[in-house]
Parts: sequence; structure tokens; C-alpha cells
Amino acid sequence: MRTYELLFIVDNDLTDEQKDATIEKVKGLIEKEGGVISTVDKWGTRKLAYSINYKSEGFYCLMVFECGVAAPAALDAILNITDGVVRHMIVQK
Repeated sequence: MRTYELLFIVDNDLTDEQKDATIEKVKGLIEKEGGVISTVDKWGTRKLAYSINYKSEGFYCLMVFECGVAAPAALDAILNITDGVVRHMIVQK
């Protein structure tokens, strides 16, 4: 098992309940792939460096988790089509 960091930006136009639901959905995806989440750090609303889809702010969340080698690729594919997730990045720690 390797350690990974996932930083993703949730659409800031969503309500707090929808943001929490999106974060829980990402947690569920990681656990479904056999991963173990060690930390979830909600950074909150921050200004984006450049506009993405005509939006200038986003809700940032950082997750640190352990999983197998194939799980990040599957997680990346699912996050690409998930509504509410503006951008994401998975790196091996």
C-alpha cells in the first residue's frame, strides 16, 4: 500500500450540505477502491489563481490516504466526471 494525497476543489456555488455530500462521496470512492483514509483537511473557500468555468473561488479539501497502485487511476477517472468537483490532483506522498 502506498500513501497518496488528493487535493480537490469543490464548486463554491453549492450549499454547505452539498459540499459535505461531495466530500463524503469522494471518501466513499476511496474506500470502495480498498483505500484507508488517514486525514481529511477542509481548507475552506479560497480564491482561485485563475478563473475556472467563470468562477473565481472554490472550496478546497485535502485527503491523505493509503491504497493499492491501481486505485488512483480509477479514482482519477471517476473524479473527472463527478459534478461539483472543479479540479483535482492526486500525488504519491
